[in-house]
Amino acid sequence: MEKLETSELQSRLSSLSVSSFPGITSKNCESDSLNRLQSTDLSRTVLQPDNQTKMDDNRNIRQSLQSTEETRASHGKAGEGGSPESTASDGTSHSGEKKALPPVQPASTWTSASLKELKAKLRQEKDSVVTIYRGDVMTVHVPTVPEAKRVCWEFATDGYDIGFGVYFDWSPVTSRAITVHISESSDDEDEDEELEGPVVPGDVEKGSKATANSNLGEILPVYRQDSHLAVQGGSHDFPGDGTYLLKFDNSYSLWRNKTLYYRVYYSA
Repeated sequence: MEKLETSELQSRLSSLSVSSFPGITSKNCESDSLNRLQSTDLSRTVLQPDNQTKMDDNRNIRQSLQSTEETRASHGKAGEGGSPESTASDGTSHSGEKKALPPVQPASTWTSASLKELKAKLRQEKDSVVTIYRGDVMTVHVPTVPEAKRVCWEFATDGYDIGFGVYFDWSPVTSRAITVHISESSDDEDEDEELEGPVVPGDVEKGSKATANSNLGEILPVYRQDSHLAVQGGSHDFPGDGTYLLKFDNSYSLWRNKTLYYRVYYSA
């Protein structure tokens, strides 16, 4: 009995086929399996996704921009360290240069104790005794002359010192006459300030420098001289054709006028 049932079951199962079930066919299964499976053949080119392509493009753009910036930076450094010829061609390197003046020898100076004798003598001469008011500067213009080789000076003051300096103007001489120029002070209203003004740039305590005149050479910077204690004298050989500027400086004094005894003369 058991053998019969088994044989019948086997025969029935063998008679069954896949086509007995609607909607399922062996053909459909084969086509679906090919569509689902991904090819593993390495000889074929694998296509990249769209997002991977965009990432690569952005990387290439960044590298291109970086190389462009490096090129510009190298060009900028080369421009900063340009050759002297290129700088000179622009005309900028020589814009602030000034024409060099010929060298000037220092002056010879001396002092003398014959203070009273000089004052007594100069009182007898015209225009040899002057008053330099507080805050003023008196400049004596002495042109060079063909008949002499040097200029000489002597001076003294009453009671107080005074600033003195010598400069040489290389400008062409237009007149052989000795002239005097006085620059007046503009602070007459400062009556309540202290006796002597504070030291400022260009003050006679430190020695004032030449003015902005590019033709002006300094022989003796302006310093306060003890001309009330001894006669101050000096001389200087002509460096060439030009005009001496002898400056008697009372600009540092806010209260006191100075009485000056002086004389300037030529020597062969």
